[in-house]
Amino acid sequence: MIELRNVSKTYNNGTEAVKNITLHIKPGEFVSLVGRSGTGKTTLVKMLVAEERPTEGRIILGGWDITRIKTADIPMLRRQIGVVFQDYKLLPRKTVFENVAFALEVASYSKKHIQEAVPQILALVGLEPKANEFPDELSGGQQQRVSIARALAHRPKILIADEPTGNLDSVNTREIIDLLLKINNFKTTVMLVTHNRDVVNSLRKRVVALEDGKIAYDQERGRYIL
Repeated sequence: MIELRNVSKTYNNGTEAVKNITLHIKPGEFVSLVGRSGTGKTTLVKMLVAEERPTEGRIILGGWDITRIKTADIPMLRRQIGVVFQDYKLLPRKTVFENVAFALEVASYSKKHIQEAVPQILALVGLEPKANEFPDELSGGQQQRVSIARALAHRPKILIADEPTGNLDSVNTREIIDLLLKINNFKTTVMLVTHNRDVVNSLRKRVVALEDGKIAYDQERGRYIL
């Protein structure tokens, strides 16, 4: 599902952000990608969504080699990968329903499909009663659920959650992690990028740790031990 073969990324200023990483994530896995700030986590995510290109190596997603992906093909790639960020990135003047619908509108889905799909997605994340509310009327945890709902709009095979609980308290953090596990139970591959040691250690799922741009360890049912 996700395969990196000897992937490196060096920026124009000479910074080596990622150094010769080889990694394979199977379909339906739940993997936590951990490490301190500056270890290469963000660069790795950017390469997976083709925001950055590797300097060396190959990246395979779902059998599709995206190493030198054409700019015109990037929107198609991003429909296969849902991405959730720490800061939600919601449209403040659109309702919950409209925020999720917008992701489908820009992909030219029909109005009929959108009207049918959005309530189903909101029900999955537990927000159907909030469909007509605006982001500033929601709690932080609810806003993150909208962000996840939007990421699921295209029924992606892969969900990348980049520090999704960074702005949340412990109760909302647990709810978001439980939701990610629920999504994973539907056979969606989930990559959780986080520095939250308690969350990672409670999951007892696979842990891939980065240090100085390299994989420090890769453990099934692992712990955050850096």
